[in-house]
Amino acid sequence: MNIVFLSPHFPPNFYLFCLHLRKAGATVLGIADAPYNQIRDELREALTEYYRVENMENYDELLRACGYFVHRYGRLDRVESHNEYWLETESMLRTDFNIPGIKHEGIARITKKSEMKKVFMQAGVPVAQGQIVKTIEDAKQFAQKIGYPAVLKPDRGVGAADTFRVDNGSQLDVCFAQKPQTEYIMEEFIQGQIVSFDGLTDHEGNIVFYTSHVFSQGIMETVNEDRDIFYYSLRDIPEDLEKAGFDTVNAFGVREKFFHIEFFRTRKGLVGMEVNMRPPGGMTMDMFDFANDIDLYQEWANMVVRKKFSALYSRPYHCGYVGRKLGKSYK
Repeated sequence: MNIVFLSPHFPPNFYLFCLHLRKAGATVLGIADAPYNQIRDELREALTEYYRVENMENYDELLRACGYFVHRYGRLDRVESHNEYWLETESMLRTDFNIPGIKHEGIARITKKSEMKKVFMQAGVPVAQGQIVKTIEDAKQFAQKIGYPAVLKPDRGVGAADTFRVDNGSQLDVCFAQKPQTEYIMEEFIQGQIVSFDGLTDHEGNIVFYTSHVFSQGIMETVNEDRDIFYYSLRDIPEDLEKAGFDTVNAFGVREKFFHIEFFRTRKGLVGMEVNMRPPGGMTMDMFDFANDIDLYQEWANMVVRKKFSALYSRPYHCGYVGRKLGKSYK
């Protein structure tokens, strides 16, 4: 089985995916722009071959790299990165090389917030009111409908980059003038605690692992207000979250992928926030393992190569993460 892994060195713990793919018997082919001698020894040993490109943003270079791999190793069976930033690139490569997985025509529903809302609603999960706003006039008209505060964010974006909370018309004018020239969505502001439904599906779309985390606040507040963040896993998943999570995964048709689905828990119930069809960020992959005494890097690799998920888990522990920021004193 030939598996292309984009940027296998980032984030640092993700080299374990490649290591276990190799142990499972796969031919693991890496593509990245990092010099080969700067990649950790364990990753170099796991990769069958590494193709360095000058610029990962140059799609022609990635086409040449994959073309070279096809010439040398034959048909490519998978392309992965487990990284939000490369999801669209993955989909383009799958389309061009006819590789199983999400193709380019289907990528918008997992990368554009406006499209995610449609799928949430198909799953029967309420969402915040939202609308694409192309002009300041669009934004002001929608603000009249939903009221303030409101949230202005890129329709296709990662994390809380270039995301703003606006509390009045004057702030809206300033934020709209400062925002990047990309498509934006405006949403009603939802007050509630952020909880996630996280897990992994097999090649038929069955959920083989799932858990949940509770967050101290959103990424928008963490970034814009320079706040610290903490979150922790749950041992027992609330019934309403479990149902909303399963229904959402089924509606999105997630196959052979990790998922990280965020909800607001409000006084009236759960509200769908957004989906991420990749492992949660930070050290959450390792938190999965610590909280369940399993190795999901290994289980994912075995599932892809051998179509087998064998781990038994019961969430015996909580696992928490507390973030600290550079430039702050914690003494």
